[in-house]
Amino acid sequence: MYKKLIIFTVLLSIVACDNNKLSKVEEEEYINKGKEITKASFKELSTNLMAQMKLGGPKQAVPFCNTQAMPITDKMAKKYNVTIKRASDKVRNAENKATERELQIIAGYKASLENSSELSPIVEINSDKNKQFYAPIIIKEKCLVCHGKPNEQLKVKTDSLIKSFYPHDKAIGYKNGDLRGIWSIEFKNN
Repeated sequence: MYKKLIIFTVLLSIVACDNNKLSKVEEEEYINKGKEITKASFKELSTNLMAQMKLGGPKQAVPFCNTQAMPITDKMAKKYNVTIKRASDKVRNAENKATERELQIIAGYKASLENSSELSPIVEINSDKNKQFYAPIIIKEKCLVCHGKPNEQLKVKTDSLIKSFYPHDKAIGYKNGDLRGIWSIEFKNN
């Protein structure tokens, strides 16, 4: 009887592990969905932010970002019936602080960048048994106005303005091509 119980437990754990794996077809499906959502979300955020930059530079864009970036992301999450987070290990907004798993993903992407490897999206089953999509956020030249090196691309006046809205800001010191963070998208089970 004891031997049967051990065999049953082992088989049950194997089945449970298999339920936490995605088939290649599912993985590709969720990578494509994740890419679609991140592309649309990035476009919505950057279009609005660039409009503010054109209106008044960082003086106009920083307050806008402070009050509107999260609502824009939330609007996109609602549209796609997902949870969207832009996570980082160097946060500006505390709501974007990376979880332990997100920190592991960020570390993996940083290692890949150091090795000049391609950064590809990742899909896995999370602890809530939902599909979770991760993709890198790479710093572009235009981002350096607010995320660059202090006294270089990031002017003292802009840095002071940012600190007035985000007193504990760590999201500076980047250069073009650096990993800023990740998109972390949780697909809700239906």
